[in-house]
Amino acid sequence: MTEAEIGPGEFFPVVGVGPHPEPLPVGDQYDPELLLNGDRRNVLDHYRYWSLAAIVADLDTKRHDLQIAIENWQHDLNIGSVVRTANAFNVSKVHIVGKRDWNKRGAMVTDRYLHVLHHPTVADFKKWCDENGVPIIGIDNLPISEELEKASLPEKCVMFFGQEGAGMSDEGVEICEVVLAIRQYGSTRSMNASAAAAIAMYAWAMQHLN
Repeated sequence: MTEAEIGPGEFFPVVGVGPHPEPLPVGDQYDPELLLNGDRRNVLDHYRYWSLAAIVADLDTKRHDLQIAIENWQHDLNIGSVVRTANAFNVSKVHIVGKRDWNKRGAMVTDRYLHVLHHPTVADFKKWCDENGVPIIGIDNLPISEELEKASLPEKCVMFFGQEGAGMSDEGVEICEVVLAIRQYGSTRSMNASAAAAIAMYAWAMQHLN
């Protein structure tokens, strides 16, 4: 990471890299504009100067069987953070259940590298999962919840998350094969939704990516 001067003796970090030194690399994966002007995106070094389409195509060759779904009824700020974590685990699909428009601020444009599907209702989402043979695993702190730490997670599944505060809707809970909760040791009853999503995805990865 380099620095750019914003005032006498004041600097801020500059993400990414500048123009590629000559000779320029040759290949269909490269974006000519990025090669000439620099690549300031938050991507792995392996993908520097690659076009968006080329990165997505390469990620598609190694997507994991995990999918995530998020209920979107209240334009929750945490949705973007969950999507960003989903990108980090290279999930095969992201499902937005409810309103089509969701708060993308926390995603930091990572949704562009994912396959995002929209389902207007919980019933529509359940129908898609049934037709594609994907079991639904709810993640929420409910009286019926079993412990995530003790659960054997299916390799192919979709983890279904509710919204910050409200949690999963009653209709959402009903379509889950099981609802899992993260064991907690402090005084608070629940944790931030995006933090819980990250822990749940990591738990799946520990069972299937080692």
